[in-house]
Amino acid sequence: MSQTETISKSKLLFDEALRVLPGGFSRNTIARKPHPDYAVRGAGSRITDVDGRVRIDFASNMASLIHGHAFRPIVEAVIEQLERGSAFTMATEAELRHAQHICSRNRGFEKIRFMNSGTEAVMAGIKAARAITGKPKLAKAEGAYHGTYDYAEVSQTAKPTNWGDAANPNSVPVVEGTPRGALDDVVIFPFNDLERTIDILDRHRKDLAAVLIDPLPHRAGLVPATLEFMSAIREWTRDNHVLLVLDEVITFRMNYGGAQEWYPGLEPDLTAMGKIIGGGFPVGALAGKSEQMSVLDPTKERLPFPISGTFSANPITMTAGRIAMEHFDREAVEKLNQLGNYARQKITDAINASGFPACVTGAGSMFRVHFKNVVPTSYRAAYQDANELRQMAFIVDYLYDRGFIMINTCSAALSTVLTETDVDQMAVTLEAGLVELKKQ
Repeated sequence: MSQTETISKSKLLFDEALRVLPGGFSRNTIARKPHPDYAVRGAGSRITDVDGRVRIDFASNMASLIHGHAFRPIVEAVIEQLERGSAFTMATEAELRHAQHICSRNRGFEKIRFMNSGTEAVMAGIKAARAITGKPKLAKAEGAYHGTYDYAEVSQTAKPTNWGDAANPNSVPVVEGTPRGALDDVVIFPFNDLERTIDILDRHRKDLAAVLIDPLPHRAGLVPATLEFMSAIREWTRDNHVLLVLDEVITFRMNYGGAQEWYPGLEPDLTAMGKIIGGGFPVGALAGKSEQMSVLDPTKERLPFPISGTFSANPITMTAGRIAMEHFDREAVEKLNQLGNYARQKITDAINASGFPACVTGAGSMFRVHFKNVVPTSYRAAYQDANELRQMAFIVDYLYDRGFIMINTCSAALSTVLTETDVDQMAVTLEAGLVELKKQ
């Protein structure tokens, strides 16, 4: 090493981290080679690392920061609350006010219960459905990510060697050692394939407690569920006394009352939320009609589903979440979705200009780049082989090294502080990366 060269501060921190953290970190999504970079501050859409490099953030902490970093109204409100206390074994007005606001955004939300993560919210929705119906099984779309609960994560990483026939997909474990009983209680259906899905649901109608759906499943291609598909599932669940649980942990950003507003008259039985409703702090929530939500009511003589949590509805999260959502009003939602449309068009233009076989999917304020000629419409169509994974990793790294942070699937979740200029710069860099990739 010459006298002018310096060791990366991130590298030094990572060397320390390897001694106390498996792999050096607690979130697989931040893994990078040879090491992750360490953030020191964020402001708006920019993140600065410990070595002084500044990057434009298109990942928004995995879709959770709707107003970017250090949003001043949130910072001020949280500091004020923190000086009064961060958590109590008592109720707080902060919980009440946030609940009132979230319920006001969707007429199907008569009651809401807060928790600490999207995983926990989905888990609560599944357990509530079992408590209501008295039935054990869950149906979910192949490839859809719903967190890390044993039942919710089944078949999110299925591959050609184990996913089975499209008309009867296998229940594939994610974690080695997953109990066979958990797999047997999860029914897998092909997303957006109405005929096959209804046939599969019919075969399990007597045992199904819930059908769990993300209307824009990220890992299944980031393609919206069709109106026909969602309407038919809603009708089937009503006719067969099965609950429809909508996973809006990510997609609640899509409309003022969530992505479910894309589907007139849908009204799921329960909706799981998280991400943006925490204002940058850990959060989850389950909402629905009073009748369904009553199974969580501890004041009832009979409590079918007891649930609690030390930090659930803590006033810091409740305060930050309320402020974030109040500022994400109808006008802000519409403006951000327009930026999403703009980004998808600029990316399409960049792909066409590069001549590289790729495409873009998404809706609202999210997009995903696929290294395929044809836009995928299902998990199996979106599945990436080894070469596509290599191409995706190259572009994600190419953008990162030139100042743009993407979600590691070459996806983005926009925030209100991003601009068309930011998108233009990213699209120009993406085009250059695709041209470079074409040479390989």
